[in-house]
Amino acid sequence: MAHHEPQVIVLPPDKEKIKKLWRVALILLLVTMVEFIIAFTLPHGPSKTFLFVILTIVKAGYIVGEFMHLRYEVKVLFWAVLVPMIFIVWMLVAFVYEGTKIVTY
Repeated sequence: MAHHEPQVIVLPPDKEKIKKLWRVALILLLVTMVEFIIAFTLPHGPSKTFLFVILTIVKAGYIVGEFMHLRYEVKVLFWAVLVPMIFIVWMLVAFVYEGTKIVTY
């Protein structure tokens, strides 16, 4: 019996996919940088919290769209995933807001 080495097929890198991956990483980096600038420059308050919630929703929507490939699906499916997440974030912000209003004696 002859011994056969398994053949390894090396595919050339798909330059469009690599370019798109770098673009996605750059967009996420830019949004994260804006979050850091807001975190270290704006005073604590409702406007800062609101901006963080909006940027979090933008990042989450972009990540879901790109990495879970929902951007290329039917728009109803994309919104069916994103809208409940928006309500969950809203609920958490409401709980934190209400929790700061509780006065302990």
